[in-house]
Amino acid sequence: MKYIVILVINLLFIQTSYSQIHEFGVFIGGSNTIDDSNGQSSILNPSRFAFGGLYKWNRSPRHSWRVSATTNYKMPDLGSENVKTIAEASVGLEFNFFEFNLHQSGFKHTPYIYTGVSVFGFNIADPKLDASETAILLPEDTKIEVGYGIPIILGYKIRINYTFNLGFEVGARYTFTDNIDESNIIVKKASGDVFEDRRYGNLNNNDWYVFTGFTLTYTFGRKPCYCIN
Repeated sequence: MKYIVILVINLLFIQTSYSQIHEFGVFIGGSNTIDDSNGQSSILNPSRFAFGGLYKWNRSPRHSWRVSATTNYKMPDLGSENVKTIAEASVGLEFNFFEFNLHQSGFKHTPYIYTGVSVFGFNIADPKLDASETAILLPEDTKIEVGYGIPIILGYKIRINYTFNLGFEVGARYTFTDNIDESNIIVKKASGDVFEDRRYGNLNNNDWYVFTGFTLTYTFGRKPCYCIN
C-alpha cells in the first residue's frame, strides 16, 4: 500500500522536464442510466444525445488534471422517456497507459483511465398535496435535485496533428442516490404521515449514469525544456 501512495505523490508533485501543456475541447456522444425504472444493466445503451466541454492540464506525458462539464438532451428519435436530463461537473486525474508527449514527432496514441468526483443535477417529480391534503395537485411540480458521484472513465486517444487530439471514451458514474429514476419518492402530509408511497425496485442499490462519446481537444503551451536546472 505504501508503494501506491508513494507513486501517487510522485505523479502529483514531482518536477518533470515537461512544460505544463493545456488542452481545451468538446465532448459529443450519448447517455443512459442504469436504474430500477428501465431494467437496464448494460453500460453501452445510449438513449439521449450528450455534449460538453473539457479542460486538461497535462502535468507529464503520463497524467493530467481534468475538468469537464457535460449534459444530455432528449432527441425526438432516441428512445426512453425514463432517461433523465442530467447536468454534470467533474474534476479529477487522467492517467495515460503510454507516454503521450504532444511535443514529440511521430504517431502518438494511448489508452487512458480517469476518475475523480462529480457533482450533478437532475430533474425529478415533486408532488404536493392540495390545501385539504386529500389529493395531489395536478399537474405535478418538478424540482432539481443535486447529487454526487464517482466517475470511472476508460478511453483511447490519438494525436491527429501537432495541435489536435481525438479520443473515444466510455464513462460510468456511480452515484450516491437511488432517486434518479424517481423510484424513492414518498408523498407526506404536513403532519409527517405518508399519503402516497411511490417507492419501487431495489432501494439498496444506487443508480448509475453513463456518458459515451468522442472528445476533440486543442493543445497549446510552451515547448518542453530539457535543460538542467
